[in-house]
Amino acid sequence: MAVLVEAISVVIKAESLLKAFNDDWEGFKAIVPNQTLCADNELVRVGFMTPDDVESFIKKLEGFGLIYTESGKSIDIAVVDQIKGPTNKCDWLEFGHVNMNNDGERVATCRLVNSNLMEIVTPDEWEYENSLSCSYGFVPTEHKDKGLKYLRHENGLDVYLNPVTGEEVFVGRTGDL
Repeated sequence: MAVLVEAISVVIKAESLLKAFNDDWEGFKAIVPNQTLCADNELVRVGFMTPDDVESFIKKLEGFGLIYTESGKSIDIAVVDQIKGPTNKCDWLEFGHVNMNNDGERVATCRLVNSNLMEIVTPDEWEYENSLSCSYGFVPTEHKDKGLKYLRHENGLDVYLNPVTGEEVFVGRTGDL
């Protein structure tokens, strides 16, 4: 199978995760700070919209004994960008963009190397029409304060104003990290 990749995804080897959590899937789910979790029997994915939230979640996972990187190579955890793929060397993941159906709905996915299953697993309640796969915007961290004006934090979202378009831009944040 393959798991959906949107924005910045933290992807974990399912085998390593279950070992670190003593087969306590519910215990793991209790530390997931948002509704982006999806998993097949090989990989587990949680998505984020900011590098700071990714870093905080990885530190939580490392507290349970999972290893992010050694010598620049992903061990148990990989960070996968929706556009560019894994951010570090990762010999256990395959990344690509695939069509979900014949309507041109294209999404980024990753799967365990040598997996033969092709189904794409998405978070509960996920719909293409309301997804980052359908309408993706990216602002590099170093440009966030130059192009967008911060307005407020509301319902788990940082709200910015795009001065060029006059539209509000919403960035999902994980409040408990």
